[in-house]
Amino acid sequence: MVIWFIVLIPTIDPRRFLEVLKGAACWLPLAFIGLALVGTLWAEGPWSARLHGVSPATKLLAIPFLIYHFERSRRGLWVLVAFLASCALLMGLSWIVLYAPEWKIAATEVPGVPLKNSIAQNQEFALCIFALAPLVLESFKQRRLALAAACAALMLAFLANMMFVVLARTALLYMLVLTILFAVRYLDRRAMWLLFAAVVATAILTWFASPYLRERVVRIGLEYREYTETFRPTSTGQRLEYWRQSIKSFGESPLFGHGTGSTRQMFEREAVGKTGAWTQSISNPHNQTLYVAVQWGLLGCLVLYAMWYFHLLLFRESTFAAWIGLIVVVQNIVSSLLNSHLFDFHEGWIYVLGVGVAGGMVARATRVIAPPHSRQDQTDDGMQRAVRIIDRETTR
Repeated sequence: MVIWFIVLIPTIDPRRFLEVLKGAACWLPLAFIGLALVGTLWAEGPWSARLHGVSPATKLLAIPFLIYHFERSRRGLWVLVAFLASCALLMGLSWIVLYAPEWKIAATEVPGVPLKNSIAQNQEFALCIFALAPLVLESFKQRRLALAAACAALMLAFLANMMFVVLARTALLYMLVLTILFAVRYLDRRAMWLLFAAVVATAILTWFASPYLRERVVRIGLEYREYTETFRPTSTGQRLEYWRQSIKSFGESPLFGHGTGSTRQMFEREAVGKTGAWTQSISNPHNQTLYVAVQWGLLGCLVLYAMWYFHLLLFRESTFAAWIGLIVVVQNIVSSLLNSHLFDFHEGWIYVLGVGVAGGMVARATRVIAPPHSRQDQTDDGMQRAVRIIDRETTR
């Protein structure tokens, strides 16, 4: 990203860039960073902790630059296709390392995860599933049955990897929401109910066919019971405890919070006198709203939800690029109920790149800025272009 910024900045037209910044989808991420910087002034911890608290928000700086660049560039679809191809390779490697762990790129503890972690891997695979879904419909409409079958097979491969190899349980929640969103956006009522019936049938079949899925889901209840009865630091129990502590801290300073970087201090204070995993030093309450509320109070929550809202509005059009941006934003909002995915590294960058690239493509399609020779691209449907690109690359 640093190299990209160095290359991009000399090409920026200051007047046009300022016009782009007038959009709420662009200036609200900058306002979020500004709030994080100002929040260091009323935090009580050392400056090293305050500056460390600013770091997770700085990635949002890239959003207006990405939107500006990709409303001028005709290569936004290249980025999306490259993301799909890289995830397909990762999915194939995931199946390999499940049976041959020595092929892992990083020393991850979870089988089937060659690098990063299961949550990031599921985020990527789920995005690919729902990005491919409208392409399958469009391919059928264009009578490209081979391409439709290939895309459908790739969707099933991603889904099978999540259900049989490695599953982050948060994925079950946002995939349900994205399924409903897809049905509402692309299907009529009859097709919608057929889809829901197919989803239920697939879920039942997968439940009985995958002992791994059953174990992951049933484990939620077991973890909760262990937490309530023995106060053991299970995954579910830790989340509940982090939320309780965060709500308590938020109640102490509800308007402006405790300042940037205060979450780590709060958790360290709560860990005093405890033993085992409860003494681990963390700064992440595993809920984006609480993460923001502890540090910047209601003011921070207002900025957070305003940014999400205007990013949703950015993708209200019916184009393929708008669909990509929409599923990126919705996935981040829903998964942030159980995690702090806007501030987490991998998931946060998925959000920034997804909103930036897709947002620039949407801006280009609405004739914000474009050279004369690209007028045809503005009227050409983005989904049809995506089908042609994938079809051409598959043929090669």
